[in-house]
Order: sequence, then C-alpha cells, then structure tokens
Amino acid sequence: MVRKREIMFDNSPTLTLIWALVWVFLALCILFPLFCVLQSPTLSDLFAVLRSPVLKQAARNTILEGLASTFCAVLVGYVYAYATVKANIPLRRFFRLVPLIHLITPPFVGGLSFILLLGRNGFITKTILNLDVSLYGFWGLLIAQTLCFFPVSYLICSQTLEGLDSNLEQAATSLGTKRSALFFKLILPLSSPGIISSALFIAVSVMSDFGNPMLVGGRFRVLAVEIYTQLTGWTNGGFSAILGLLLVLPSIALFIAQAKMAKKNMEKTANTGMKGQNSEGIGVKKPVKVALTLFCTLVSLCVLAQFASIVAGSLQKIWGVDTTFTLRHIQGLGKYAKEIANSLILALQGALVATLVAILASFLVYRTECPLKKAIDSIIQIPAAIPGTLLGLAFTLASSKLRFHNSRLLMTLAMAVMFLPFSYRILSSAFMQIKLSLDEGARSLGASRTKTLFCILLPMVGSGISSSLIYDFIRGVGTMSAVIFLVSFDTPLASIRILNLAEQGFWGAAAALALLLTLITFALVCITLGLRSIMQKRKGL
Repeated sequence: MVRKREIMFDNSPTLTLIWALVWVFLALCILFPLFCVLQSPTLSDLFAVLRSPVLKQAARNTILEGLASTFCAVLVGYVYAYATVKANIPLRRFFRLVPLIHLITPPFVGGLSFILLLGRNGFITKTILNLDVSLYGFWGLLIAQTLCFFPVSYLICSQTLEGLDSNLEQAATSLGTKRSALFFKLILPLSSPGIISSALFIAVSVMSDFGNPMLVGGRFRVLAVEIYTQLTGWTNGGFSAILGLLLVLPSIALFIAQAKMAKKNMEKTANTGMKGQNSEGIGVKKPVKVALTLFCTLVSLCVLAQFASIVAGSLQKIWGVDTTFTLRHIQGLGKYAKEIANSLILALQGALVATLVAILASFLVYRTECPLKKAIDSIIQIPAAIPGTLLGLAFTLASSKLRFHNSRLLMTLAMAVMFLPFSYRILSSAFMQIKLSLDEGARSLGASRTKTLFCILLPMVGSGISSSLIYDFIRGVGTMSAVIFLVSFDTPLASIRILNLAEQGFWGAAAALALLLTLITFALVCITLGLRSIMQKRKGL
C-alpha cells in the first residue's frame, strides 16, 4: 500500500499539496456549510413548520409549479428540437440559434421581461390588448419558467434526435408504416431517454429557481422564496433551514435519477445511431411542417420579445404610462457602477475558482490513484442537488459560526460552489478523452505528474476550460439565490439591484441595468469564442 501511494504521488510535494487543497476546499465550502444547516433547526422549528398552513401551501405550490413547468418546458423543447432536427423546416439554422442565445442571457432577463410584457402595465396585456389583468401567480410563473428552461430541453432532446439513425425510419417506411405511426412507434420511444433526462434535470432547476418566483410569483409562494422570506423577514434561520432541507430531498432524488438516466441515454444513443450518419430522416407532411414552422416562429418571437422589451423599457420614460423616448435611464447607469463592477468581478472570480478546483479534482480522480478519489467525485457533485437559497443560507450560517464576515470572499466561494458540478462534469469529460498513454510517455521521459498536468494535459483541455469559464461567468453575473443572504452594503450586486428596482416599480432603470449586463455578457462570450477559434486554427484543428 505504501509503495502504491509512493507511485501515485510520485514523491511530489506539489501533488500532495493539490490533493490537500482540494479536500480543504470541499470540507470548508461544501461539507461544513451543509453541516451547519443540518445543525441549526430544532424540534420546535420542525413542529412549527409542519403546523404552518402557509408553509404547507408553499410546499404544495412548489410541487404543482415544478410538475407543470417541467412538463411545459420539456414539451416545448422537444417539439422545437424535433422541428429543427427531423422535420426539415425552413429557417432551421436561425431557429437553432435562438435557444443558444437565450442560454447565454443572464437569468433575470426572463422574469423582468415578463413584467414588462405581461404585467399590469405590460406591452401585450395593456398596450395591445387593453386588458386590466394580472398574470402574477401560477400562470405567470408557468410562462416564465417554460421560456426560461425550454432551451435546456431543446439541447438534450436535439442531441438525442441527432443520434437516431435515419436508416431506421427509411426501413420502417419501406415496410408501409405511416409517418404519424412512425413518430409515435419509433422516433418518440427511441428519444424517450433524452426526454426523461431533460425532465429530471429541469425539475431540479425549476424547484430551486429563485429569480422568477420572486419577480412574477406574486402571492403564489414557493419554498425557494419562503426560505428567503423566513430569514430576512422573520429572522428565523431554523425555519429557513428546514424549508431548504425539504426542498433538497426531492432535488437529490431527481439528481440521482438524472445521472442514471444520462448514462442510459448514452448507451441507448450508442446502440441506435452513430455520429456522422444522416439524422434528418424522411421529413413530415406539408401541413405538419407548416404547423411546426409556426410553432418555432412563435417560440422564437417570445424569446426575442424578451430582449426587445428590455431595450424598449430602458428607452421609455415610464413603462406602460409615458412611452416618450428618453436616454435618462441609460445615462443614469453611472450611479450603479459599483453594482456592475462587483457583479463582473465576483462572477469572474467565482468562475476562476470553480474552474481551478474542477481542473485539480478531475486530474486527481481521472489521472491518478489518489486516496479517497471516489469521495472527491461524489462530494464535488453535491451542490448540483442543492437549491441556491439553501446554499446561500448554508454559507451564512457557516460564516456566523466561524465569525468570518468578508462578504466579497463569501460570495465568490458561494458562486464557485454553485457552479462547481457543471465545471467538474465538463473537465472530467475532457480528461477522460485523453489517452493515458500520454501520461505514461511523459513519465518515461522523466516528467513528474504535476509537470504532465501543466505542460501536456491542460493545453489539451483548453476548450473545456473556456466552456467552464464562459458558463460560470454568465451564471455568476445574474445569480441571485446563492448570494442574496451574503450581500452587504459594501458589496452590492447588479442582479440584486435589478430585483429591488423591479419590486419598487422603477422599470426603466431595471431594464437599462439588465440591458447593460446582457450586452457585456454577449460581448465577453463573443470575444472568448473568437479567441478560442483563432487558437484552434493556429493549432491546425
């Protein structure tokens, strides 16, 4: 055993230090905060929660909203994917681009645009339809969640549909199968793993979402919002902890099911299709093609209307009341310079920390035989099943126990932990695609494991690193739930400021600030992708 450890650590203090640093991070930033949450509630808090009709209703609302939003998001995403992959509709290249653009948009844009379009003074409800209605509540939240999460379903389902071999459809057609029966008896069953996988993933995201329920939920309260309300409004940490634990139990179950389904989905796709084969299939009848084209057009217009509402809202005096053109809101962005700078800097710091930890953990788990590597692999994925509000509460309780109140560092670590599972999945996949013979060749030439990591492996996983940084940064700029308990007077964030402005009715200022962050995010993503493309061309890839 000693000999094996000498081999795996290569008598390298650097490698031992990497292993120790990863465990220190996992212990202090994941295990200890969760332990503080488990320790904080009392039996009286539990009984009070069970007796509270308001909290019982919030639990029922969470289940109802989770089921409905998941169903609608998956349905819209699958139909959209089928139309662009199998139906050969016109403008499909444009339609494929719309969900991707939506994914790189800060999350708060959807909730804010919903208010601008469908609120009491919304452009659609008030200006166009002249209706005095309020869509705040279940129906408004259902619309907002569907538009927010359907791109995830689209990506997963489109990947599954592209993996289906069109020869199967041609063979079934040659045997006399009608096109309608072909869809229900062949395509839909074969793509069911992707549907189920996307449903499980979206269900976890919907239940833990905070921004949309906070902005458009109204009196339709859900657990993610109640966690925040109980702590900030009633200073009841025990209540919040129990609510978070009630929310995390189904999230963990769904996360485990999603991981198993993802594995089965890979196996199913491998058995039914091969990359490089034609996946377009035999197409659909003209009426169906027209209907699918109209459907994709409607969904695309809804997505693009969100961006248009943010632009229009920032250029009108008072949304829904005085539509006079003005640059006042744009010119007033200077007073939010601190919030903007904090959001960008902290998002970048969180992305760097998450990516760095993911690199080191992936290297230890997949390129060495270090001790407890299975434990590292399991612990690092725990935050994927933890709602953002519970994670923020955990950091708040942990910092209180340690008497550590540096909000800037706490927010950076909270963002890093929240995005760590995604970064780890990307980078572990990239490491697994590199042959172990490269490590062995480097070792035979006298290179240590750490030198192999920094000089050989890291350049080869550059695309995974950039993808991790881009995703983490985008989510960090618009994050609310994980940091809302950690924001202090000295460290305000743009996303929290947008939430406050929207709640106070300052739609123009909220829209202008959201527009600026969206443009900055798009610009940075385009620059990063452009630089990565240039580097790949230079390498001759």
